[in-house]
Amino acid sequence: MARGRLLMLGGGMMAGQAMAKNKAQQPQAQQEQMQQEAQAAAQAEVAKAQLAAQPAAPAAPAAAEPDRIAQLEELAELHASGVLNDAEFAAEKTRILGGG
Repeated sequence: MARGRLLMLGGGMMAGQAMAKNKAQQPQAQQEQMQQEAQAAAQAEVAKAQLAAQPAAPAAPAAAEPDRIAQLEELAELHASGVLNDAEFAAEKTRILGGG
């Protein structure tokens, strides 16, 4: 019977030591996780800054769109009146729309 108690006490002591070791490792794991999160946040900030530093793509001139529409309307009138045949109309339309 005494031996059974000793085994139980010994097992309990080992379990207690394991729990103490786990408790000691928890703050370290939490600290490592916090460091990883801080590093990820810093990398995100660097990426954001790099994107902000890149030059913006040039905006299309607002005046060019109405000009193109006017050209297409004039082209359609010339085609409808017979001044331009189908091939000429198609070629000019492609040129106006920037395809060639």
